[in-house]
Amino acid sequence: MSKAEPLRILAVGDPFMPASAFMRALDCLGDAVAITEMQIEQAVGAAPRTASEERIREFAGDPADVAAAVAGHEVLVVHGAPVTAEILDAAPLRLVCCARGGPVNVDVAAATERGVPVTNSPGKNAQAVAELTLAFALMLIRGVPASGRYLLDGGSHADSPFEGGRFIGGEAPSMTIGLVGLGHVGRNVAVCARALGFTVLAHDPVPPSIVPAGVSMVGFDDLLEQSDIVSVHARASAANRHLFGSSAFARMRRGSFFINTARESLVDEAALESALTGGMLAGAALDVAERRPAGGRHPLLDLPNVIITPHIGGATRETLRRGAEMVVASVARLLAGEEPDYLLNPEYRARRAVLS
Repeated sequence: MSKAEPLRILAVGDPFMPASAFMRALDCLGDAVAITEMQIEQAVGAAPRTASEERIREFAGDPADVAAAVAGHEVLVVHGAPVTAEILDAAPLRLVCCARGGPVNVDVAAATERGVPVTNSPGKNAQAVAELTLAFALMLIRGVPASGRYLLDGGSHADSPFEGGRFIGGEAPSMTIGLVGLGHVGRNVAVCARALGFTVLAHDPVPPSIVPAGVSMVGFDDLLEQSDIVSVHARASAANRHLFGSSAFARMRRGSFFINTARESLVDEAALESALTGGMLAGAALDVAERRPAGGRHPLLDLPNVIITPHIGGATRETLRRGAEMVVASVARLLAGEEPDYLLNPEYRARRAVLS
């Protein structure tokens, strides 16, 4: 009996998730797979040239390079590399795995039309983003942004044992945190926040399947009015662009705090700046911010009560490992003749039946 041919896989890394992360995880499949490694070094994708390229975003690299590399492979594994109709047509693909929660770099509709299943890795970064969110919350209620700026501007940390009196803050058990969105990240934030002693409110327009113990579900307006900290964990869509604008900030408690570790499109940053400089909000922490015109400095960087980080929410070794392991789980099921885990487009089945 002849030995089965190995499943041919192209694993494409990018500046965030290197191909080596996929290679280490896929190694457990042994001789059942033959893996080709491709590494994209450029952080920004090429300008769109086709209708399919117009439909994707937040990708790294040139689709033409991926199309050339994928020829002859049966599985395409990516994180931020583009997956377009042209790439799908360049190989007899049986599976596309995207190690992201939101695979915006994949033309899922084009894959479905070709009968190709697409998987993602939901929740892989939930713990990492939750931890960063809680770190932001604690820094804000303890006045870390302003106290750090005080020292950078020449203030002393040694002249008096009473210097900390300039920055009296609060403690978690005296605070209410409101979570807008109760998906993978929101639930993790809720559990961690409860452990620290926060009172936790949550709002989600789609009733969540799981509500952690001790979390009270409330309406959006009630959450804004009752929270000392409002933290955003909603998935971005065209419908909720600038969900947080002047009206939302005006309904928040005076002296409250705002955190966004989700997507920059959810926040009207001009309205946020006005709320901060006008004293409506006491501070904000953002892991995502709108890109400024070339070379422009973001105006919120100069406010003493603001923390901004360059989208580091999911940037942990553990997040990379979980994403790669979820890819392996999907590939292993394909090898076993089963439908892959984390399937995004079950409609592919009907199209595959027509094509076959």
